[in-house]
Amino acid sequence: MVGSLVVGALWAMLPAYVPNNAAVIFGGGRPIDGGRTWGGRRLLGDGKTWRGTLAGTLAGTLLALVLNRAAPVVEGLVGFALPTFPLAVGVALAFGAMLGDIGASFVKRRTGRERGAAFPGLDQLDFVVGALGLAALVAPAWFAATFPPLALVVVLAATPVLHLVTNGIAYLLRLKDEPW
Repeated sequence: MVGSLVVGALWAMLPAYVPNNAAVIFGGGRPIDGGRTWGGRRLLGDGKTWRGTLAGTLAGTLLALVLNRAAPVVEGLVGFALPTFPLAVGVALAFGAMLGDIGASFVKRRTGRERGAAFPGLDQLDFVVGALGLAALVAPAWFAATFPPLALVVVLAATPVLHLVTNGIAYLLRLKDEPW
C-alpha cells in the first residue's frame, strides 16, 4: 500500500519534474520579460525565456505520452495500477511547472534576490504548486483521483530531496551555475 502510494505519486509528478530541466538544457534566447523592470528590478530575468518555457512544456507533455505507453509494462512489474495522463493533464502538469518557476522568479526579483540566488522552500516547491494547481483546474476529477491527501504529502516531502539531488547533478555536469 505505501509502496504503491509513493510510486504512484512520483510517477504522476514525472511530467512536472522534467520541464525545468529541459528548459535549462534547451533554453536561452529571448527573455519572457523582454528586459522590462519594475521598481528598478527585472520582472523575471534572463533565465526565463520563451524557448525554455516551450521546450520544458513540450518535454513534460511528451513524457506524459511516453508514460501512458509504458504504464502497462511497468504495472506488470510493480503489480499495481499507475496513473495515466489525458493530453490536457500532461500539458497542464508541464506548463504549470513552468508557470510555477516563472512565478518564483518574479517573487525572487521582488525580494531583491539575483538570478540563481537561493530561496529555500520556494526553489524546491514552486513548480509543484504550479503543476498541481493547473492540473487541478484543468482536470479536477483526475487530480482528486490521482492526488489524494497522502499522495500530496509524498510529493511535498520527496520533491525537495529530488530537487536538490537533480540540481546537484546538473551543477556537477556544468549545466547550472549553482547547485540548488
